[in-house]
Amino acid sequence: ASGHVRPCQMLTSRILRPGEHGILPFSAFLTDKFGRRHNYLRISLTEKCNLRCQYCMPEDGVKLTPRGQLLSTSEVLKLARLFVHEGVEKIRLTGGEPLIRPDVLDIISKLRTVEGLKTIAVTTNGINLARLLPKLKEAGVDLINISLDSLVPAKFEFIVRRKGFHKVMEGIDKAIEMGYNPVKVNCVIMRGLNEDELLDFVSLTETKPLEVRFIEYMPFDGNKWNFKKMVSYQEMLDCIRQQWPNLEKLQCGHTETAKTFKVPGFKGRVGFITSMSDHFCGSCNRLRITADGNLKVCLFGNSEVSLRDLLRSGASDEELLQIIGAAVGRKKKQHAGMVNISQMKNRPMILIGGHVCYPLPMNTITRYHNLRFNHSQNPRTELVSSQTTDINVHQYNTTDDKLTHTDDQGRAKMVNVGGKNPTQRKATASATVILGPVAFKLLRDNQLAKGDALAVAQLAGIMASKQTSALIPLCHTLPLDGTTVTFDLDDVPNAAVITAMCHTTAKTGVEMEALTAASVAALTVYDMCKAVSHDIIITDVKLLSKTGGKRDFHRYPRPSTSGQDG
Repeated sequence: ASGHVRPCQMLTSRILRPGEHGILPFSAFLTDKFGRRHNYLRISLTEKCNLRCQYCMPEDGVKLTPRGQLLSTSEVLKLARLFVHEGVEKIRLTGGEPLIRPDVLDIISKLRTVEGLKTIAVTTNGINLARLLPKLKEAGVDLINISLDSLVPAKFEFIVRRKGFHKVMEGIDKAIEMGYNPVKVNCVIMRGLNEDELLDFVSLTETKPLEVRFIEYMPFDGNKWNFKKMVSYQEMLDCIRQQWPNLEKLQCGHTETAKTFKVPGFKGRVGFITSMSDHFCGSCNRLRITADGNLKVCLFGNSEVSLRDLLRSGASDEELLQIIGAAVGRKKKQHAGMVNISQMKNRPMILIGGHVCYPLPMNTITRYHNLRFNHSQNPRTELVSSQTTDINVHQYNTTDDKLTHTDDQGRAKMVNVGGKNPTQRKATASATVILGPVAFKLLRDNQLAKGDALAVAQLAGIMASKQTSALIPLCHTLPLDGTTVTFDLDDVPNAAVITAMCHTTAKTGVEMEALTAASVAALTVYDMCKAVSHDIIITDVKLLSKTGGKRDFHRYPRPSTSGQDG
């Protein structure tokens, strides 16, 4: 028992726990194969928020995950105790907005009684902070992080669609008044939105004991991240040093995520979260539990393990630890890098357990997509208007346990839709064609030798949608009411994003027609550009939504995201 026991050995070699025979080495369940000890747990208490940021959700609201699919208070506390028993010393409560959960004070009070837990932290948007802070401190909150992306009240209200800037500032001042030092203020810096406020944020630290932390804009589903929108740590640092050339770097702990600096004579300090330009994966000590009970071992990883389902199936603590240990053991040495992360599927940040919403450039700020896809759920949903305090992104399971295009012997068959009534049906699909810079420029400028590639691809997609039943053997022939094919040209990474929408009044859906239209349009772009380069990639062909049948489906992979704090 004096050494680490890997999770795969647990069936034959039992590791002793603190309290049985004294304090033993850090839990093997929370130690990965690279020796990183995970003693910091972030728990999302809710996916709801009392702001309505334009870059997070549409004007008319979003769909809620049913309460029964979220972790209950007892489940949150049970998991917290289990992780603390294994060596977690710090728990951060996040959302959504954690302070709108009705029992947040009760959860914090009970966490405070967990033996071995040294630090309880909360990340909040600050709207309710001044009112709740005395009770939060009494309940046992040690650290406060407050999200704030602008110091300009009008810009703040434009971004979040709510008044409240002065409430956030009041919350910051109240936290200082009550002795929190430093009070951390998290700000995601994005080119074209708030990089011009860098020096104003630094100036806050002159007279206030704040740690303003500038966060590099990161890729999540689907904020259309690219290099142009990201302001790097080095660029921010250079800008600040032009104003304060004597800015000095401070020493920080091995597992700290922020690189911290101080202007001599200022009460506070500034920090930089450099996940993109200079990752800190080698010292990562964090695990995350989402509001619906999934364990994420890496912020940028798309693999998750449902601890909620294990709890509700009656799993023992040892069985939970086996699953947790296996997940931690699979954690990679480092994340995949900026470009690869931007092309991966991952949850929007609001669902991972961060708080700061990632702003989009002003010219794209009105494009909203607000749902996510997961294989574990198929609950009923309800629509929430923007006037309520409930914000959520919902998960769908769109498949039954039985394939409909095979018989009991596994032979292909065509589904009989004769007994169905015709309904109005619509489906939207997309595909991405990644081109080299030369081909992309010629395509964009309509200078290709073969002619107008986008016009040809548009016609090809429309024609293909009408021929779907001839191409896909088991598809029904449908009378299409209409097909549209549109293009979005993105100069980073030189890509044409194709969106195809089909609608019909029929007995079965048109998702195959939409997918066929997007795919053939992508192939046509390839054909029109291949004389320039064969280094062309067609990728990310996917159904975005379908409505009008037995079950609706919405993926909406962009742009509903939010930021994070350390």
